[in-house]
Amino acid sequence: MIPYGRQYIDEDDIKAVVRVLRSDYLTQGPAVASFEQALADYCGVKYAVVVSSGTAGLHLAYMTAGLGQGDQVITTPNTFAATANMLLAVGAKPVFCDIREDTHNIDEKKIERLITKKTKAIVPVHFAGHACEMNSISNIARKHNLIVIEDACHALGARYKNKKIGVLSGMTVFSFHPVKPITTGEGGAIVTNNKKYYEKLLHLRSHGIHKDRQGFNVMTELGGNYRMTDIQAALGMSQLKKLDRFIDRRREVAGWYESRLKGIIGIRIPKELSKGYHGWHLYVIKTNDKKQRLPLYRHLLKNDIGVNFHYPAVYSHPYYRAHGYKNVWLKNTEAYQDSCITLPCHTNLRKSDVMYISNCIKGFFA
Repeated sequence: MIPYGRQYIDEDDIKAVVRVLRSDYLTQGPAVASFEQALADYCGVKYAVVVSSGTAGLHLAYMTAGLGQGDQVITTPNTFAATANMLLAVGAKPVFCDIREDTHNIDEKKIERLITKKTKAIVPVHFAGHACEMNSISNIARKHNLIVIEDACHALGARYKNKKIGVLSGMTVFSFHPVKPITTGEGGAIVTNNKKYYEKLLHLRSHGIHKDRQGFNVMTELGGNYRMTDIQAALGMSQLKKLDRFIDRRREVAGWYESRLKGIIGIRIPKELSKGYHGWHLYVIKTNDKKQRLPLYRHLLKNDIGVNFHYPAVYSHPYYRAHGYKNVWLKNTEAYQDSCITLPCHTNLRKSDVMYISNCIKGFFA
């Protein structure tokens, strides 16, 4: 089976982890701080706080921004459920904005009409590694005094107008799950240039506890244990050194797909807009006829190709339907979720794999 996503681990990564296993610290040691500094330097920001998952990063970012009961937050329905779930976790209400037909990102032209007196933030998601239209989103946020928190769990290493994702907003959240651009097993991070955000993130990451002047542990806020281990941080540090190479390979894979799939009647292939530098975390095609989506999906699985769906609209999940989103229906989102199929796209993929996958798709429509 050709997996849709897979980590790349080499001997340098293994050696980095073994060094920590033989050291004095498995957690709360120096490897965490080293990884945070390297990540901040890579993104071009002052601060990075690494955490146990991208979901943990979103939760901490929302808490740090002061989002809570009664607040409304505009976000996209085309994302993993965690983006909205963590808003519910802090008591805020996700307000779903429809997506663009080209990038499948939040449609920046439809955001402003959703703003009310209760709106406190915008959470754009850089779907598949393609940057959202951040200039427009930032301008809307400034006009209405809103916080922007970027869900960049797909987009470490991607860029918007030659600026790396991570420097554009108050806080940006990354994920290091094995299918993401780099991995720490599970893990994530929040990057920021705001010192107050940074200090609060550190505090909330470890139970809301700090040491007072006498050295006693004092809890002043309700936090959690969202710490990353030194084992994970060592792997992340080693992976980060290879990130640009990983992105280059993903971009090469996307190029192979484009040359092999263009012109096939029956599907539409993704495009990279000129304002961005696509990280190609995912490569998603769409069927022209939604009735062909599941048959094509089954055909590819039958031929040992690990296809997937990214994503069913968040509001379409049974939990959301049962908790206030029963009647939500967004035109572009509905059309997208009825036609999308995620093809394999990762650092380990070979050109021969792409040729095989492409030939299977051609054979289906032939």
